[in-house]
Amino acid sequence: MEIADVLVELSGLPGPSGFEGSVAQRVRELLGPFMDETWTDVMGNVLGVRRCGKEGALKLLFDAHIDEPGIIVTGVEEGFLRFDKLGEPDIRALPASGVVVLTEPPIFGVIGVLPPHVLKKEDTEKAVDIEDMFIDVGMTQNEAVKAVRLGTPVVLDRVARRMGEGRVCGKALDDRAGIVAILRALELLAGEELDVDLSVMASVQEEAGVRGAAPGAFSIAPDYCVVVDAGHARTPDTKPFETVEELGGGVIVSRGPNMNSAFTELAIGAARDNDIAHQINVEPGGNSGTNARAIQVSREGVATALFSIPIRYMHSAEVVSLDDVESTAQLLAETARCSLVGSCI
Repeated sequence: MEIADVLVELSGLPGPSGFEGSVAQRVRELLGPFMDETWTDVMGNVLGVRRCGKEGALKLLFDAHIDEPGIIVTGVEEGFLRFDKLGEPDIRALPASGVVVLTEPPIFGVIGVLPPHVLKKEDTEKAVDIEDMFIDVGMTQNEAVKAVRLGTPVVLDRVARRMGEGRVCGKALDDRAGIVAILRALELLAGEELDVDLSVMASVQEEAGVRGAAPGAFSIAPDYCVVVDAGHARTPDTKPFETVEELGGGVIVSRGPNMNSAFTELAIGAARDNDIAHQINVEPGGNSGTNARAIQVSREGVATALFSIPIRYMHSAEVVSLDDVESTAQLLAETARCSLVGSCI
């Protein structure tokens, strides 16, 4: 697998929370060759299982969400589209952005704001509120009303590109990078005998309140799970924040009450023993802000670990290191291979 190519492809597909169909279909296609069975549940989660064929085998789940923050059309005014948030897009990044309105066929638009020439000086230094933005789709009122239904989702028109040495910039790398890491781990494990039944969940609606993971995990009923998500990578303006990791520094493994301590230490040990680049993050609260919070308390409880891929500029023009995706995949594979995993529950 060429990680960069798959990452660029998946980044380019639209999949705002609640409307993940296009990316879900492609992920299921990519997942198929590695699984004994794949299916899509009522929430839209893409699920797959690779059975080891051993009686009494424990169930291991790898999870990464495939939705992205977006916006949704709430009204049409003089041919311009009014909108609100789907998930948590970075509102500061929206003005003057190109967007794709997900009609059939899709329509290009641009989020317009008043030019500085007509603003008061003090207003030029303020962030624009979402209710003061609009999407210009180049239509009259009658044309726009006919072309765009209320409730139509919209995503940023941002082309993913290779950047510098071994990096990719694009939208939705949180958490398409996570599902690519899982696909790469499955490739590393291909043909190997495992002691576990390995399931994968490409979950939906994480950005809209961690909605897809809970029913998906309930259905699979795993004994333990590794959630793969995005972590904040260091930039010059992040110096005041202590829990920010290095881009290119390796997979982030989190410690805290949202994670099973024994399973987490097993993963850290596997990283050390196999010289896999890794970083440690601390999540002191019971809510890591990821699917781990829902999966950990599913059914009777799931021994859960959290791996994160460092990403710069989350929810805007995201940048990821291909080396970090690879190190995440390597640690996922080593975790699946570990014969001691049953001692964690």
